[in-house]
Amino acid sequence: MTRSWSRRSFLAATGTASLTAFALGSPLFGGVAHGATEHDTLRAKWRTLLLGSGFSPTAEPFKSKLAELGASAAAYRTAMAPASGSLWPDLNFADPEPDTDQESYGYSGRMAESYYRLGTMAQAYCQQGTGLTGDAALKTAIVTGLDHLYAQVYNENRTRFGNWYSWQIGAPQALLDTCVLMYEHLSATQLANYCRAVDKFVPDSAVGSYTGTSTGANRVDLCRVLILRGVVGADSAKIALGRDALSPVFPYVTSGDGLYADGSFIQHTTVPYTGSYGSVLLGGLGMLFALLAGSTWAVTDPKRQIVFDAVENAWAPFLFNGLIMDNVSGRAISRGISATDPKAVMASDHLRGHSILTSIALLAEGASATEKARWRGLVKGWIQRDYYSPPLQNPSMGVVGLSRLQSIANDSAVTAIAEPTGHRLFPAMARATHRRPGWAASLSMANKRITYYETGNGENLRGWHTGSGMLYWWGDTFANGQYSDAFWPTVDPYRLPGITASRKVLADAAGGDWGASMPDVNWVGGATDGQRAAVGQYLRGLQSTLMAKKSWFCLDDAIVCLGANIQCSDGTTVESTVENRNLGPTGGSTFTVDGTVKPATYPWSQTLTSATWAHIGGHGGYVFPGGATVKALRDSRDGKWSDINKGGSTTTLNRKYLTMYVDHGYNPTDGSYAYLVMPGATTAQTSARAADTGWLQILANTDDQQGVRVPSLGFTAVNFWFGGTAGALTASAPCSVMITEKSDGTAVVCVSDPMRMQTALTLTWNRAVASVTSKPSTVTSATTGSHLKLVFGDLSGTAGATQKVTVKLG
Repeated sequence: MTRSWSRRSFLAATGTASLTAFALGSPLFGGVAHGATEHDTLRAKWRTLLLGSGFSPTAEPFKSKLAELGASAAAYRTAMAPASGSLWPDLNFADPEPDTDQESYGYSGRMAESYYRLGTMAQAYCQQGTGLTGDAALKTAIVTGLDHLYAQVYNENRTRFGNWYSWQIGAPQALLDTCVLMYEHLSATQLANYCRAVDKFVPDSAVGSYTGTSTGANRVDLCRVLILRGVVGADSAKIALGRDALSPVFPYVTSGDGLYADGSFIQHTTVPYTGSYGSVLLGGLGMLFALLAGSTWAVTDPKRQIVFDAVENAWAPFLFNGLIMDNVSGRAISRGISATDPKAVMASDHLRGHSILTSIALLAEGASATEKARWRGLVKGWIQRDYYSPPLQNPSMGVVGLSRLQSIANDSAVTAIAEPTGHRLFPAMARATHRRPGWAASLSMANKRITYYETGNGENLRGWHTGSGMLYWWGDTFANGQYSDAFWPTVDPYRLPGITASRKVLADAAGGDWGASMPDVNWVGGATDGQRAAVGQYLRGLQSTLMAKKSWFCLDDAIVCLGANIQCSDGTTVESTVENRNLGPTGGSTFTVDGTVKPATYPWSQTLTSATWAHIGGHGGYVFPGGATVKALRDSRDGKWSDINKGGSTTTLNRKYLTMYVDHGYNPTDGSYAYLVMPGATTAQTSARAADTGWLQILANTDDQQGVRVPSLGFTAVNFWFGGTAGALTASAPCSVMITEKSDGTAVVCVSDPMRMQTALTLTWNRAVASVTSKPSTVTSATTGSHLKLVFGDLSGTAGATQKVTVKLG
């Protein structure tokens, strides 16, 4: 089987989820002999980490996985034809390319992929049940291949060309892993040759400073290379260097790459990347912690606890029913089906999520007993709830990952933990998650620190508007395939759910690679009490004159969406997309508007005049307070993965969509919208909410403020784009405010400075308040009585975090 690997695909598969073997005591399987050195012990541990243990090669699903591995290795062995400039005819690495960072398609990427194939062959050699276990001809081919690549391209005399990643991470990791697997069959000269090559391209200076490509997940990968170079070459100093170079990864950062105190994870300086690079970091650290535990080089830096804390602070909030939300996966969302292997699913939100589950399971082995028990409970819950893409049936996961997950799934001592409810804001990466019983939602936005989207390596070519207020949501027993089922290659990229966008035609990769384009705006963020929230985005369009104010008020069974001052002079129309549901290949869901079931034919379109509610069968309801003119259409859309990813399949796919959007017209000057999204609501629940005209009060929906009040919930919230008054709230400067009045006579007042610019702020709530029972240090004065007056000091250093004040009502 031939597979075109992306930058991370192979390492995600082999590093934490797919290699398998038996830790046998014979030389063939790298057993540790009596009197072994500590380096030998580490080598044996790495084999076990790479190749797994504790599963039966004759039991499913392991039996089939091992057979597949053997078939792949056999195909690679048959096709291998050492020649000048290549080891396989389809992977020519002879001609240096410009340094264009095209690692997936350029010559340096082919060099790295050659090592990946040798790694697959080595795995098959070291496994029972592959049909090639201990095969002499396969062993000879592997060793021949290693020597050929050393002589031809990856050696200490070669000048690097193409993408840095192939030389410093991709090739050396695969090379060193193969050296561990084949160690007993490599001479001292061969091992020394390969180590010199690694030293040339990954010198000690690669981790000399925590900058550039040596940060975050990349730093962990580089440390893995150095540590394994030390293990293979019995170089204690290299192991110590790699171990010590992990330390800069642990502390929270306040800018650039890494983990933030609010749970954000950034890579490439401006890209939210919890689900892709973050997964690599989590898996890589889990492997290295496990390798070095109990050795001379054990990782003892106390700040590694930040990584353990991040399991629930950074990763769990974006995991739902086994999937990892696409809005923290960067350009990885465009990796669907490979161009060279139509049967190979390269990635999806579920498959990426499963890889993270295996990493959490591994990391748990080095955590405290309390953490380990809880994480295993979380993983078991995710395994049980992922009905759409069951992790134990994941076609891209090998036996290591499967064995880790199966051991948890079958452990009767582990109690599955339910999905949490509540709201999380991630100001550092302009994201938010909202979880309620039965569903979850997430928002992706952009500001002067966070990019609109990431493209690069010919990937994610049309993700332009994913940061323009895209509102994702999933149900517990429905709609989990919304973004998994060929959504990205078939959806209209100008009509992503929740966004406001100009119809101005954008070129593929518009804005530049690696998250280069960011809007020059500050006000993006919100306030939350941990259950409900007010979130806002001052939107400016990518390569567009579009400007808009967008707000979301996240409540118990609905999200209230407001848009105001929508203006644009692009010479095109502007639309705000209420919904764009992927209904799969058949598209059979009913669509009801104000009690009337609309036609189920494709294509179909209609302007809904004075619509008060709509409902999509099997998904949820939508309410338009006071009525609205909304355009609706059933659309049958064709697309190919190669449209959005140069390495994607060229097979045409078709998916059916049901779309609702507000058409703001040509060059609008003051467009607006207001609607509620009710995930999972029935037709009756949607109709009832629309009929209850007093349930929601819109306090403001203007360029100055956007705010709502829901009396039955005791909820009041206003996003102040400028100082002013909305309802009972007055603010002296821009801020986000959310108040919940409780049945016990108290209220929680939540305030934030999304702009990170306010050195002083006064908030007045025209409501009788008897006393302030708790307040943060940022509140310098609090006056109670017929109204509440809160004076805040400097908020510019709070990083957009919510300031909570608890009061006793009068």
